[in-house]
Amino acid sequence: MEVETVDWFGWFAAEHYDIARVVLQRGIAAIYLVAFLAVLRQFPALLGEHGLLPVRPHAGRVSFWALPTLFHARYSDRAVRVVGWVGVLLAAAVVAGLPQRGPWWVPLAVFGVLYLLYLSVVNIGQVFYGFGWESLLLEAGFLAAFLGSEQTGTPVLTLLAFKWLLLRVEFGAGLIKIRGDAVWRDLTALYYHHETQPMPGPLSWFFHHLPRPLHKVEVAANHVVQLGVPFLLFAPQPVATWAAAAVVLTQLWLVASGNFAWLNWLTMLLAFAAVSDAVLVGDPVSYVGAPVAFVVVVCVMGAGVLWLSRKPLMNLVSRRQLMNASYNGWHLVGAYGAFGSITRRRQEIVVEGTLDADPEHAEWREYGFAGKPGDPRLLPRQWAPYHLRLDWGMWFLALGSRAQLAWFEPFLRRLLAADPATLRLLAHDPFDGVPPAWVRARIFDYRYSSPRERRSQKVWWVRTPAGTLVDPVRR
Repeated sequence: MEVETVDWFGWFAAEHYDIARVVLQRGIAAIYLVAFLAVLRQFPALLGEHGLLPVRPHAGRVSFWALPTLFHARYSDRAVRVVGWVGVLLAAAVVAGLPQRGPWWVPLAVFGVLYLLYLSVVNIGQVFYGFGWESLLLEAGFLAAFLGSEQTGTPVLTLLAFKWLLLRVEFGAGLIKIRGDAVWRDLTALYYHHETQPMPGPLSWFFHHLPRPLHKVEVAANHVVQLGVPFLLFAPQPVATWAAAAVVLTQLWLVASGNFAWLNWLTMLLAFAAVSDAVLVGDPVSYVGAPVAFVVVVCVMGAGVLWLSRKPLMNLVSRRQLMNASYNGWHLVGAYGAFGSITRRRQEIVVEGTLDADPEHAEWREYGFAGKPGDPRLLPRQWAPYHLRLDWGMWFLALGSRAQLAWFEPFLRRLLAADPATLRLLAHDPFDGVPPAWVRARIFDYRYSSPRERRSQKVWWVRTPAGTLVDPVRR
C-alpha cells in the first residue's frame, strides 16, 4: 500500500540542507554517547545506592509529570547502568548512520528514547547534574528527533527551532555578560577568566599570558558574535552560513582555552542548522516527498516550541534575566547563558590524607583530581566534551557553595574507607588503596606562574595556604 505524501518543494523542505542534517544528527548523538559514558563511569559513585549523594525517588513528593524520570518510584544502580548502556548503543547507532537509513519514524524513535533516558538521569542528578548544558543537550536531542531520515527532506520548521535554540544560547549569554559584570563592559574580563575558570585546559596558561590589549579585542569580538551574529542565522544565504562560521570559530577558541564539558561542542553543532550545502559544496538537492504523518508531527513540534517560547523570550528582555533556567520538568525551550560574573581570585580545595596516628606531626599526602588544578607542576589536561562532575563540584565548593557540602563530607568518609568506587573518580590515590588514618581539606590561593617562574621553578601554578575547610577527620 502506497503511503500518501505531500510535495515538499513549496514550503516544508529546506533547500540544500542535507549536510546540516547529517552533522546535527550524528554530532548530537556523539555528545549523547559521551554523556552516557559519563553516566556509566560516574553516576553510581556520585549518586548511586552507596554514592556521595544517594538518589531519592520522587514518588510521594513530586508528581511524575512535574519531574519525569524512569526512576520516579524506585532507583537501583543496576537500572541506571542499563540506562547508560542502552544510551551508548543507541547513540553509537546514530553516529554510524543506521537509523537514518530507515523511514522518518526510526530516527524519531531513537532520539526520543535517548532524550527520555537522559532526562531520567538529569532529573535525579541533584547538584551533580545542575548545569545548563544538561538542558541544552536534552533540548537539542528532542529537536534532532524531528529532522527526518534519508528518505525525507530536512524540515524547515526543525531547522528554525534549532536556530531559535542557538539564538537563546548565544544572545542569552551575551546579554547576561553585559548585564552581569562590569569587566565584560570595560573589556577586562579575560584579565581574570582564563586563570579563574572552573577547569583550565592545557593551553589556558598561554591564553592568560597573551597581551592585555589582545584580551580586550577577544572580549569585544565575543560581544559582537553573541549579541549580533545570532540574528544573521535567519538571514538569506550565504549570510547565514557565514554567521554560523563565526559562531563555530569563536567556540573553537573557547574549546582551546578551557574545559566546559560539551557546551562549546554542542553550540558548534547547533550552528550547522544555518549552513547551506550550496555554500559549502555547491551541489544541488533532489527533492523527495514526505509522509503526511511526518508533516503533521513536525508541525505539532513547531507549535509546541512556539508556545513554550513565551517565558524564555520574556527572560531575554527582562532586566532580571535568569541564567540557565528550565521552565518545565522536560527541560524544553529554556533560558541559557554562562559566566554572567567573573571570579577575580582563584581558590582551590586541596584534600590530603595521612597514615600517621598523630595528625599534628603527620606526613600529609595530596589526593590528585583528574581535571581541577592540584599539584602546581602538572599541566591541566583537555577533558571536554567529557564532563568531570566531581571536579566541577570542587570548583563550586571553593567558591563557598553550601549546596556542595552535602556530598563533600561523605566524600571524605569514603576516602577514609578507601572506597574503590570513589577512588576511581580521582586521578591519584597517594596510598594505593590503603585506608588513611586521617584526612583533611585545606584552602589555597592559586595563580598562574609567570613565564619567569615557569622557567625557573617548572610550575604552572603558584599556590599559597589560605585556610582550612575541614580539620583532620579520622576513620
